[in-house]
Amino acid sequence: MSRRALATLAITALIAGCGGGGSSPPAPPPITPVQPPPTSVTPPAGPSRTELARAAKFASRATFGLPYKNIEDIAGQGVEDWLEDQFELPPTEHKPAVDSLKAMRNGGRLRDFEANMELLFQFWRFAWWHQTMTAEDVVRQRVAFALSEIFVVSNIDALEIEPWALTTYYDVLLRNAFGNFRDLLRDVALHPAMGIYLSHVNNRKADPENNIFPDQNFAREVMQLFSIGLFELNIDGSPKFAADGRPIPTYDNDDIAEFAKVFTGFSYGGRDAYFGKPWPWFLEPMAMYEEFHQPGEKRLLRGAVIPDGQTGMADFEAAVDNLFEHPNVGPFIGRQLIQRLVTSNPSPAYVARVARAFNGQSSGERGDMRAVLRAVLLDREAWSPANRETAGKLREPILRLLALARQFDATSDDDTFYNAGHRLYFFTSQHPLASPSVFNFFLPTHAPAGDIADAGLVAPEFQITTPTTVIGAVNMVDLGIFQDKQLFDIPEPFGQVNLDLGDYVRLADDPEALLDRLDLVMTHGEMHDDTRAAILGVLEAVDEPLSRARHAVYLLSISPDYVVES
Repeated sequence: MSRRALATLAITALIAGCGGGGSSPPAPPPITPVQPPPTSVTPPAGPSRTELARAAKFASRATFGLPYKNIEDIAGQGVEDWLEDQFELPPTEHKPAVDSLKAMRNGGRLRDFEANMELLFQFWRFAWWHQTMTAEDVVRQRVAFALSEIFVVSNIDALEIEPWALTTYYDVLLRNAFGNFRDLLRDVALHPAMGIYLSHVNNRKADPENNIFPDQNFAREVMQLFSIGLFELNIDGSPKFAADGRPIPTYDNDDIAEFAKVFTGFSYGGRDAYFGKPWPWFLEPMAMYEEFHQPGEKRLLRGAVIPDGQTGMADFEAAVDNLFEHPNVGPFIGRQLIQRLVTSNPSPAYVARVARAFNGQSSGERGDMRAVLRAVLLDREAWSPANRETAGKLREPILRLLALARQFDATSDDDTFYNAGHRLYFFTSQHPLASPSVFNFFLPTHAPAGDIADAGLVAPEFQITTPTTVIGAVNMVDLGIFQDKQLFDIPEPFGQVNLDLGDYVRLADDPEALLDRLDLVMTHGEMHDDTRAAILGVLEAVDEPLSRARHAVYLLSISPDYVVES
């Protein structure tokens, strides 16, 4: 009880004891309030190094990379809450950047560029790099890139010469990244870029007398690559086997022929539309032209039948449903998302947890991409691998360049990041939306010969890792770090780009502190002692602060600790 309360009780007792006799009790002595002792306000402590390392690891998977100040923000808020906030951000689409560039060209600002038409062909690349570098919805941008390596189109023919082609296709991936997988599959199938790439645009019904039959290209790949895979799977991604010990195929040639019938009758929509229009229109989905759609019954997977007499779009929606409801989709797509974002060799239990999220166990909605991404990024195995010896994945060249740019807060002379990307492709044979085939730059099942294959493991990114590309990636990093305005391949008169190493220059007088900060940002607190010792040995021989900071970033960026994400 406080001193003031005790004093009040004593006065009350004194008054009670003086009652009677008709005389007034003596006045109580005045009460002097007791003042609390002065207190000092202690500011809340910042995130601990453990919390910062957790946030940095999360950022390396869920984004293209973030600078230290953003890692602090994630650590302060908590990765779960930060991810939910990212889910609520609207998509930063890429088409507005192409529109802006086209307006500049049409207005004459780009009139003096050499090879003006060739420059136009690069607008989709400029848009991709600019929006990827500046967008606030950093998780959505990263997930869309992962999806682009599953739902592959590439810059060939009309897809390269019309800037809207790949840009509007990529926007489909962005819009659906946090939506439902069924909508994603549907919108991919209807996009003109996919129609051109896998040849189901202007796909006609059968006319045997003229040797015309439905094209089977998309029908095959939508099953093999975009939804269910080649063989039936258990929920943990392991194959199912028949009585003879062989894996059970998910489909056969008859199934491909039946699905090919479904994908007939599509041509370009939009202005001046008609079936067979030779020049594509990329601003609207493909439209159905009933007179060119294959009529009749169509037999789909697992005994499903499309009845005769439906419209072409009703046939199409039924086929999308048939694929979406197949039990393979959760483990097949879930495992690839784990590989693209977290680790090349997830355990069967990890795959199963993600597949159950796809099936609706956590959200109640089959195909809920937010639930799938929570399961991929927040799973306990993403933080504490079941086997640390087999955890992690090789950082592909695009991600290495982007991580450097974003982790070190790259700045532009005019706030644009119109990278042509030719240098990246020259050095590493990789650029977004430029894979050599529908099978992407690398297969999810690729196992390089040697210890990895002998252990029954895979390492997809090693399929494009050769002596040439290893040296090329190092040269690319060297240019970006040591040479001013050489991080990106940007044509004049657009602004050139540099890394902002100011914070690291200020730490350069203390090499240990410099490496502590770089360890958090680049290797999320997991730099190996041998790597640290080797870099420190070099830094001791470098006196000038900027040079010391550059050497530290360069050496860590080419180290196994950074190149292989753990």
